[in-house]
Amino acid sequence: MNKIVRLDPLIHAPNRLQICALLNQMERMEFQALRDIVDVSDSVLSKHIKQLDDAGYVRLIKKAEGGRQRTWVALTSSGRKAFKTHVKELKKIVDLGN
Repeated sequence: MNKIVRLDPLIHAPNRLQICALLNQMERMEFQALRDIVDVSDSVLSKHIKQLDDAGYVRLIKKAEGGRQRTWVALTSSGRKAFKTHVKELKKIVDLGN
């Protein structure tokens, strides 16, 4: 039986997949910590976050703390749903050979 796989092209890009996977594990993550874990520059992470934000998958939380602006990133409920669906579709691919 053939299984139709519908990957989310926005989430599927490796860096965005990693960003979503990290954010799915917690309520929110500071931009700098996310950048360091994904191991990309500020500008590269900003571009990925912008794409996810435009799709409604993440939201940005900006707060002034200790005299500087800090930015936090969080998955929205639609972002969590899209990520879980994407992972389910990836599992279909893995299971195709079984």
